[in-house]
Amino acid sequence: MAPNFEIERKFLIAYPDVHVLEGWPGMTRSEMVQTYLCAPEGDEARVRQRTQDGVSRWFHTVKRGEGIRRQEEERDISQAEYHSLLAQADPTKRVLEKTRYCLPYEGKLLEVDLYPFWQDQAVLEVELAHEDDSFSIPQELTVLREVTGDMAYKNAVLAKTDKEVPL
Repeated sequence: MAPNFEIERKFLIAYPDVHVLEGWPGMTRSEMVQTYLCAPEGDEARVRQRTQDGVSRWFHTVKRGEGIRRQEEERDISQAEYHSLLAQADPTKRVLEKTRYCLPYEGKLLEVDLYPFWQDQAVLEVELAHEDDSFSIPQELTVLREVTGDMAYKNAVLAKTDKEVPL
């Protein structure tokens, strides 16, 4: 079976106006709780509970690689398997919670992640089909800088500390 790849660009943005996000045509919002698991060197493993409109789903994900294109294996799991896998939680990382707004925009899906430990910034991810895909970012979102290759803004790194990442 050929590996699946996630291709995305990531941006640090100014904290957006939540009312604008809530009113976005086609917007979906979900609450996420993700726990990083102990994994072999080079792998990043996590379980995630994603709740949308009061309905929860659970996922197990393993990622490999760095940068714009990473190998990703993700599968739906049962609530029971999710709770079982929590026993493998990485003790060096805290549980990471965030609110994700998915915004359709010019044929792409923009994902805005709001974290409870930041009041002045957020993360925008743009999923791409190819590394050289073009896209634009709506004027309602203020890009501070691209952080695609910046390890400090990976969720697995954000889970290591309660401190704000500096701009």
